[in-house]
Amino acid sequence: MAEIRIEKVRLGRTDLIVTRLGWGGIPIQRVGEEEAVSVIRAVIEMGVDLLDTARAYTNSEHRIGLALQEINKPIVLSTRSTERSDKIYNDVHESLKQLNVKKIDIYHLHNVSNFAEYEKVLGAGGAYKGLKQARDEGLIGHIGITSHSLQVLEKAIEDGHFEVVMACYSFLEPEAANKVFPLAKAKDVGVLVMKAFSGGVIEEAGPALRFVLQTKEIVAIPGSETLERAQENWKVFTEGGSLTEKDQERIEAIKKQLNQQFCRRCDYCQPCSEGINIQFAVGLKSIIKRYGPMAQELKWMPDLIKKARNCSECGDCLTRCPYQLPIPELIRENLAWYDNLKSQ
Repeated sequence: MAEIRIEKVRLGRTDLIVTRLGWGGIPIQRVGEEEAVSVIRAVIEMGVDLLDTARAYTNSEHRIGLALQEINKPIVLSTRSTERSDKIYNDVHESLKQLNVKKIDIYHLHNVSNFAEYEKVLGAGGAYKGLKQARDEGLIGHIGITSHSLQVLEKAIEDGHFEVVMACYSFLEPEAANKVFPLAKAKDVGVLVMKAFSGGVIEEAGPALRFVLQTKEIVAIPGSETLERAQENWKVFTEGGSLTEKDQERIEAIKKQLNQQFCRRCDYCQPCSEGINIQFAVGLKSIIKRYGPMAQELKWMPDLIKKARNCSECGDCLTRCPYQLPIPELIRENLAWYDNLKSQ
């Protein structure tokens, strides 16, 4: 029997050594608690040693905390908060309680989407101050930042405040490899990559993971709520190998299919005159698919739906979208899909 090779990587200047395939905690919101806990434990037994989640992921931290009981191997924990003030210090304590640990290895500022938010979290009374206090007290080990904006991540790396960054990266969103990854390597900043399946839009594990894992310095964190999907992801990882000709064919076919439908979350379409969060409205199906029944627990969901219904189809966003997506049409279709889902 061939020996399974588990490839490790140093996560920048954190000096944490972790398996190059981590695990993300969004999907376990979609299943019952017992199944969620069993999947997390199975993932750890396979060899995953970095688990990522967030305060915003409803019961995810709590379920990971339950799963970690009776686990005797070291696990690197990564979580985050959307709090923008130094009150994030209180969120750190809540995360510690839910995860049932005394220290969290990496605590991120969650989805800092633009430069105004970036300046706010780093300014007087900002969230960065709260995380520094938590780090000084030994409650967290390292401070990270996540964003869908590559420009924000580039600035964060250049400024030197963060030891870890988290970026979107898939064959539908490959741009992080152009500057973010090389810059992070040069500055010795660890890189976690989310959205290997572009928020569930890509369904085939092989081409998606082989594309992402061909970049050696990063750690991919795809989530899974079923044992079967977790095993499939792990199999692709441990088998290794480069992208095949068949992979390339599938990638091109999927890109062609989704070219006029998939939002890359660049936010060039913003601002909207009606205050709509366009990337969330266009990605509504993906959000609900990822969160499952817990999507209704998201505090911002009612406001998103309400504002999306006010779309005037003025067309301003159409002139700014670099991918020429039919944004008003996609929002209209998503709302009809959402209403039909609610009526079932």
